Amino acid sequence: MWEQVKEYIQNKYETAPEFPWRTYPDFAVFRHRGNHKWFALVMDVPADKLGLPGKALIPCINLKIDDPLYRDILLRSRGILPAYHMNKLHWITVLLDGTVAPDKVFDLIDASYQATAPAAKKQPAPRPAKEWLVPANPKYYDIEHAFDDTETVNWKQGAGIRKGDTVYLYVGAPVSAILYRCRVTETEIPYHFENEHLTITALMTLKLERRYGREEFTFERLGKEFGIKAVRGPRGVTNKLGEALKRDKEIQIC
Repeated sequence: MWEQVKEYIQNKYETAPEFPWRTYPDFAVFRHRGNHKWFALVMDVPADKLGLPGKALIPCINLKIDDPLYRDILLRSRGILPAYHMNKLHWITVLLDGTVAPDKVFDLIDASYQATAPAAKKQPAPRPAKEWLVPANPKYYDIEHAFDDTETVNWKQGAGIRKGDTVYLYVGAPVSAILYRCRVTETEIPYHFENEHLTITALMTLKLERRYGREEFTFERLGKEFGIKAVRGPRGVTNKLGEALKRDKEIQIC
């Protein structure tokens, strides 16, 4: 889909490909017009160099993804690999052989363009909604009764959490279980609070969508079935856990 990629970038970003290497005359680079930084590198790479079986040349594109959690999620998808010959902490390689749908490739090109934009023009890269596991300490907040009389609460803003994401609240000991699924409806609400245990500089609003019983997603189950040994801060929800949280018996919101 090289022609589709080239057409998409040229139409949206008014940027033509450059071919800077004599040794690799077919490797194409796309740069920002302002700061000249790369945001895409299109190339044909032998399969075995990508960790795939065989030696056939596979068309692919290197793209920058700054958000480490989003990058980790992407790397679990078919056709998306750690970056070939670039910094694997910030770049990914996306196959252009049909494994990844064109619309997905275009979304990732947009994300890379934003990630490499000049600071004055940089915006949060577009991404799908994420699911997060967020701890709540009942010693400092009566989380078990937080939703008794309301469907929404304000909570400490978690790094990387955006409007539209899903937050599963894990209540610490003595409960030690996931009790709530919430939708993030607002983020980055200015707020200041500080004591010996906690510092808060911004809040997010959580809307309750579902309750879980104490016995459903216990700390013991999270460890045995899903490999979660600790919940010390906001973390991404694995596909396996996410599917179980959606599938298991629901306690209706009253």
